Amino acid sequence: MEDGSKTVAAHDAATAGHDDPRTVVGVLTYRRPDDLRAALPMLVAQAALLDPPAEVLVVDNDPDGGARGVVEDEAARSAADGGPVVRYAHEPQPGIAAARNRAFDESGDADLLVFIDDDERPVPTWLRLLVDTYLVDRPEGVVGPVVSEFEQQPDAWVAAGRFFDRRRLPTGTTTDVAATNNLLLDLARVRALGLRFDERFGLSGGSDQLLTRQLAKAGGRMVWCDEAVVVDVVPPDRVTRRWVLARAFRNGNTWGRTSVVLADGPLDRALVRARVTGQGAVRAAGGAARWALGTVTRSHVHQAKGRRTFARGTGMIAGAYGTVYVEYARDGRRTVRAGKVPGAS
Repeated sequence: MEDGSKTVAAHDAATAGHDDPRTVVGVLTYRRPDDLRAALPMLVAQAALLDPPAEVLVVDNDPDGGARGVVEDEAARSAADGGPVVRYAHEPQPGIAAARNRAFDESGDADLLVFIDDDERPVPTWLRLLVDTYLVDRPEGVVGPVVSEFEQQPDAWVAAGRFFDRRRLPTGTTTDVAATNNLLLDLARVRALGLRFDERFGLSGGSDQLLTRQLAKAGGRMVWCDEAVVVDVVPPDRVTRRWVLARAFRNGNTWGRTSVVLADGPLDRALVRARVTGQGAVRAAGGAARWALGTVTRSHVHQAKGRRTFARGTGMIAGAYGTVYVEYARDGRRTVRAGKVPGAS
């Protein structure tokens, strides 16, 4: 992990003369008690670095409310130590979008909501870094990087495809899309724009991509903080060829679908579909060619990267025309038409 201690002086300058914004750290969870049990003490320690301390809010998307005991135990420990407030909220409606919206609703009159996943581990000054970056000029959002660590090392083919490499940008760079795995939002500005997470994307994923693209389209500004790293702990079932290729398809699928939703009216939707189709076709053709080259040359790099690009390209085309890859399906159905997705309109 990376050292964020160099930001202490920057914090003193940024916060001189006023308190920190009222902040809620929102953790979404679904049947991962061991991950949550590991993450919560770290988040409580982070919350204590703000003045006033941030609240830690856990939104449990398990219909059975299985995380309640884990959260109540941590809340009791923090209260006994005079630490930050830890709260539990149960959102039984299936889908990550509903859980994200519940985090909005549970944040009350807080100024900032910071999202992090239950299987992620932040660097020691992660929250302080995000808030300090926000305090420089108070953008609508601050985005941090995610790096992966593995419980089981990927095989040579998956490693060659670099499926788990994520973008890194210089701190202060403006970005127009983000995920909620490491994201600070200015609640007043997001609410003023009337933005919510679209529950048509609840079981497929992508409601965070859509909301942040909507935020950018409305003139909102999101800036990057490259020092505010969280580490994604990748379980063995996510380092298989099948999983990484399915994720590549889903990423393309989400981009196609969100692009269509962002279009203004029927004519623009038709133009967006045509553009995404063209972009997806180029990716699919290029990926297929590289895949073939890798097969001939027995190169893991060309095979894996070719198949990744092919999967993303075909996912883009499918998404543009209403086919949805339901990554978080709870009934076993993975690929369906948009009108058949629970909660879709």
